[in-house]
Amino acid sequence: MSVSRRRVRAIVLKELREYRRNRSLVGGMTIVPLIFLVQPLVAVFAEPASASAQLGRQHELLYLLGIPALVPSLIASYSVVAERQQGTLEPVLTTPIRREELLLGKALAILLPSIVVSYGVYGLFLACVRAFARPAVASGLLRGPDVLAQLIFTPLLATLSIWIGIAISSRSSDIRVAQQVSMLASLPSIAVTTLIAIGVIHATLGLALVLGAALLLAAGLGWRLTSAAFDRERLITRTR
Repeated sequence: MSVSRRRVRAIVLKELREYRRNRSLVGGMTIVPLIFLVQPLVAVFAEPASASAQLGRQHELLYLLGIPALVPSLIASYSVVAERQQGTLEPVLTTPIRREELLLGKALAILLPSIVVSYGVYGLFLACVRAFARPAVASGLLRGPDVLAQLIFTPLLATLSIWIGIAISSRSSDIRVAQQVSMLASLPSIAVTTLIAIGVIHATLGLALVLGAALLLAAGLGWRLTSAAFDRERLITRTR
């Protein structure tokens, strides 16, 4: 299957312009990450130096993987149903653009700011820990494998959330319902990362490889399955 980069790029630029003008989406992309940032910072700053040994056995930084699991789903759930309500979806669907190109463009437009926000918040967290936490606590938290896991799993979790959110948005007729359902669909990913962060699920290299492979497979299948379920005729008819 050939994909037109020009068409995909046009959709990406169009979506980014619309997101920039939407205050509710910009607010959501700002507030939700800050909520995830405040709790671990408070906990880290309250940790005594004697807690460094315990922190060395945990992976509390993985708690921040909830950001790429949740933030993209909020935007993705908006992507199709909002255009239907605004009446801007029908003109796009009547163009020669293929559904795979349209959905890929929408997904990339969500993925780019989501990764920027996720990495930005994570970098801010690391800087605050390095600057203000007790040295023993900072050394117990800031470990190479955890940082590497954050870098690798952020785009994978975001991509999975995006395809789930777009699929829900394509089948919904109300923006709020789509966002609520998308948030619920993101809870399993957030639950897994949180359980690993607090040590309920023991983090191992094997587990990381299995989860990474599963997320990579889900990301590829998500595009195919969402495209296959994307019914242009139904969306055009119900937009009128």
